[in-house]
Amino acid sequence: MVHRMLRVDHAGEYGANRIYAGQMAVLGRSKTGPFIQEMWDQEKKHLEKFNEILAENRVRPTALLPFWNIAGFVLGASSALLGKEGAMACTVAVEESITEHYNSQIRTLMEKDPERYTELLQVIKEFRDDEMEHHDTGLAHDAENVPGYWLLKNAIQLGCKAAIYVSQRI
Repeated sequence: MVHRMLRVDHAGEYGANRIYAGQMAVLGRSKTGPFIQEMWDQEKKHLEKFNEILAENRVRPTALLPFWNIAGFVLGASSALLGKEGAMACTVAVEESITEHYNSQIRTLMEKDPERYTELLQVIKEFRDDEMEHHDTGLAHDAENVPGYWLLKNAIQLGCKAAIYVSQRI
């Protein structure tokens, strides 16, 4: 169970890094660039921590990392091509999905053995809070103003659910 959690969390942070890289490739020199860079810097720290945790626990990463590399960058760049609002809508969708996923993991670990998983729970809670902050940043920067916001958000979140499912297993 824990190996699957770590594998998917690592994949999610890897994918988030690639999304922000794609957004920065398009919007890095715009007024939105500093906000994206700030969120990306936090995601880099998350990924670095999960790299450490995977190594410490001898957990292999998902075999899908090459796919997430491309898919994440394409999602980030294509959403940014819709403008600041598109990039922020992508951020809201992804970060909301990740927050829900982390909350589910927290509940599972608390039910299993909270004392055994104290350190992991602390990491997941901290990262969940960062993801929620990114979500709120996206809303504060006009995510909901992109045409077709709800359609875009739901499509991205469906992709996130599929990515979580397959990254746990492959």
